[in-house]
Amino acid sequence: MNITRRNILKNLVLAPFFLGANKLFTYTKPLETNTTSRLQYSINAYSFNWELRSGEMTFYDMMEYAANIGLDAIDLTGYYFSSYPKAPSNKELFDLKRKALELGLDIAWTGVRNDFATPNLTKRNNDIELIENWLEVSSKIGAPIMRIFTGRHKNKTYSKEEVKQWMLNDFKTCAKYGELYGVIAGLQNHDEFLFTSEEVIEMLKKVNSDWFGLILDCGSLPSDDTYKEIESLAPYANYFFVKEHVKQKDSTKVAADLPRIAKIIQSSNYRGYVSFESLKEGNTKEIIKDMFSDFKSGLN
Repeated sequence: MNITRRNILKNLVLAPFFLGANKLFTYTKPLETNTTSRLQYSINAYSFNWELRSGEMTFYDMMEYAANIGLDAIDLTGYYFSSYPKAPSNKELFDLKRKALELGLDIAWTGVRNDFATPNLTKRNNDIELIENWLEVSSKIGAPIMRIFTGRHKNKTYSKEEVKQWMLNDFKTCAKYGELYGVIAGLQNHDEFLFTSEEVIEMLKKVNSDWFGLILDCGSLPSDDTYKEIESLAPYANYFFVKEHVKQKDSTKVAADLPRIAKIIQSSNYRGYVSFESLKEGNTKEIIKDMFSDFKSGLN
């Protein structure tokens, strides 16, 4: 089965999830093969990691900022909720959802931390439960995709292929929960375990589910030719992360050519969100604003 993003969209043009219902109601209409790119823009909460953790900034402040600079959405990472790892109350979630509506924003994304590379079955099962709970949170606030990780392979007792096998089973379980709640479980390549586009694509094909996708992190593909890696993965992407850097083969960070990344994304006929994330020190608001402008300069 070819599970590129465009194939997924052929089957999921409209897939509204009715909270409390037991079925996903879909209307399918194939997209034409010559569809053109249509991008929308978001910001990831990790850009304001210090500000959110210190209390200097709230999600509401981040929403106001995103709306003011012309973004379309925000990414609300799970661990900036005070209740994490427990799910927030419905009131907290629905207040955020209402504020986003007032500002004309989508809540496009949520994310959690997990480790499926550990041989500890209890820990992996606990992380699956965490992911299930936050997939439900995602559905409540209308986020169509939720980020999950691979985890890091540190145990010398097991080969990488052995780890891949139990990781595959865990991802399949997450995909089933994604289908239950109407939210794609999106694997973010994160320079942790699946380092190349070939490895990521292999995992996507083996999981083989419309409810397991890819959050393409352009800043976490260590390679001698990162832009070629981005091009290889672009047709599979359900969501893009753009950072101010890309990584060389040894994981050294170098400045990203944002106009070039924009052209790659646009030429792949991607239709969806591009989220900006800054890890640099300095005035984050100005950095993100400049990244947004620089990226758009590469579009036709």
